[in-house]
Amino acid sequence: MSLDRRPAAGVADRSPLPPVLAVVCGLPGVGKSTVARAIADRIPATVLRTDVLRTELYADPSYTTAETVDVYDELLTRAFDHLDVGESVVLDATFKTGERRIQARDLASQVGARFRLVRVECEASVLEGRIEERDGVSDADFDVHVEFRDRFEPLAIDHVVVDNSGSRAATEDRVARAFGDVVAANPRRPAR
Repeated sequence: MSLDRRPAAGVADRSPLPPVLAVVCGLPGVGKSTVARAIADRIPATVLRTDVLRTELYADPSYTTAETVDVYDELLTRAFDHLDVGESVVLDATFKTGERRIQARDLASQVGARFRLVRVECEASVLEGRIEERDGVSDADFDVHVEFRDRFEPLAIDHVVVDNSGSRAATEDRVARAFGDVVAANPRRPAR
């Protein structure tokens, strides 16, 4: 997918800092949404989740390859729309393929945004219990986690790892360390 649009005129004039595009990736159930919210609160930024987009685009999702392509294309289009007006964005998705991660990185470069790739990990002993207690937006269960584990491509571009095995406070501390140098262009509190 290629977005052949340029940043809106005057974006650079409104803020001395470019926006941030943070991509939060990892296997189902590791706590990507928890990490994404912590990043968004820190920067601040708008969180875009593939789980939510999928239900907006498809009343009865079937998780086909074509459907997944549509969801990720829409995710990147919406990210572009936010970045194009100088707003930071956190993408909450599995991003199991290197190709999709590179597309996100290239999108950030295209609009002059700063890019951060974050892989979320979680100990297996904690993971199963968390999957059972999910928020209801995601349909991924432990079997889906195992299936994705076998197909998740290694990260070949610069990234940070956030271990989400402990308490929420510990995760937020890890996010604070990983994003300590990042101040976003948009000082507003995002509506998520």
